[in-house]
Amino acid sequence: MSTATANKYLVSIGLEVHVQLKTNSKMFCACPVRYGDEPNTLTCPVCLGLPGAMPVLNIGAIKRTLRSGLMLGCETPPIVKWDRKSYFYPDMPKNYQITQFDLPLCEGGKVPLYDLAYPKEVQKNIPEPGKNIALTRIHLEEDVAKSTHHASFSSIDFNRAGTPLMEIVSEPDITTPDEAFAYLNSLRQILVYAGVSDADMEKGQMRCDVNVSLRPIGQKELGSKVELKNLNSMSAVRRSLYYEIERQGEALDNNEIIIQSTRRWDDSIEETRLMRTKEDAHDYRYLPDPDLLPLHTPDLVAEARLDLPELPHTKVARFEKDFGITHYDASVLASDQNLADYYEQAAAGASSAKKVANWVINNLLAALNEKNLDITDCPLSAQSLRELVDLIEVGQISNSQGKEVFIALFETGDKSPAKIAKEKGFEPADSGEIDAFIDQAIAANPGPAGEVSEGNDKAINFLTGQVMKLSRGKANPKQVGEGIITRLRP
Repeated sequence: MSTATANKYLVSIGLEVHVQLKTNSKMFCACPVRYGDEPNTLTCPVCLGLPGAMPVLNIGAIKRTLRSGLMLGCETPPIVKWDRKSYFYPDMPKNYQITQFDLPLCEGGKVPLYDLAYPKEVQKNIPEPGKNIALTRIHLEEDVAKSTHHASFSSIDFNRAGTPLMEIVSEPDITTPDEAFAYLNSLRQILVYAGVSDADMEKGQMRCDVNVSLRPIGQKELGSKVELKNLNSMSAVRRSLYYEIERQGEALDNNEIIIQSTRRWDDSIEETRLMRTKEDAHDYRYLPDPDLLPLHTPDLVAEARLDLPELPHTKVARFEKDFGITHYDASVLASDQNLADYYEQAAAGASSAKKVANWVINNLLAALNEKNLDITDCPLSAQSLRELVDLIEVGQISNSQGKEVFIALFETGDKSPAKIAKEKGFEPADSGEIDAFIDQAIAANPGPAGEVSEGNDKAINFLTGQVMKLSRGKANPKQVGEGIITRLRP
């Protein structure tokens, strides 16, 4: 967003995020939910919209939506119902979609914007750290079929039709494309923690519609809303918003009227294109679905409260408290649930949970990234990493030797750190030998030795380095430093 636009106009952005729930069957029938099957093989009369087919509620999808609402601080009405949203489109053969209109499963709530959820280049200079984005509602509906447009025809795969789809609608509290990016990242993190969805945008499990409007600074009423439809990546959301904000800003500068409309993002030319002028809610002719009874929710909500997982920011605070690590390190580790689980297993009972965190963040993640592996495919077990850190902490091997052991562990994954260290000949030097090396280093370097005696701690590092050279890396730097202080500061 250019400075000129930011100085003239207030930007209001609201997101409608569609999330496929992780269920075994579809929302209103028993057809399985799977990704990658042959087209149109996971269907039945209900999800194909054949006459006389009767829908049946998927209670698992309802429970997952309630769990999501509780994780996001939403309230649930005591009675909810399902409605028909009428429209004709090839991917919805009934000519209506079963959804929720005035009595959704969840109302209110908020999404906290985590610092590490912002784009990397923004994380060091976040305008409003700790910001929360208010939610309007979360409702549950059925997904539509997947349309694929070819050069001269279109094809439709109904395998996706009827998949439980949770729509999360935010208030227009987002003010920049970077905040929109952080919102999606933070929301996805919470939903994965909740276990309700994998929220994989590449697989279409999480899709996004964006509403954006501009108004002159000082004007209270929101400007005309423009919707950007079916954005399928966080990067596309961010880039399309940067473009659309500038487009609307230039139009307003030229005294053009912004018409409420729906546009699509053309990724190849990085521009938005007009699709249609936008319908209002009354155009959909909502009516209560006569085939589905209203649902009483208090017992379901009470049940969902009993099994709520830990939120990401709660885990960060616990890692700081229990393991004594920094807020940044805790945030990195908690940013991925599987990574957090790995670290917690490795840190449990470790001689230094902080050192374990350092090894996970600085060494393990780098090795995984180099091999293009996820933490779930890590060849090095959490127990092995803990044992490696413990070997270094007790002085059995040095830190540099530990890096060599780590590389071997990562390649093999089936040997213990102690065994690899022994195979490499990393036997610790005996204390008498180390004492002799310390005396030799002090005698050869009277200047730095004198500085240590006078309280200069930096000089300790120099002498420690000399001892490490004499011992050919077998000495433990921590023990060497302590030995130097004992001699020079009795």
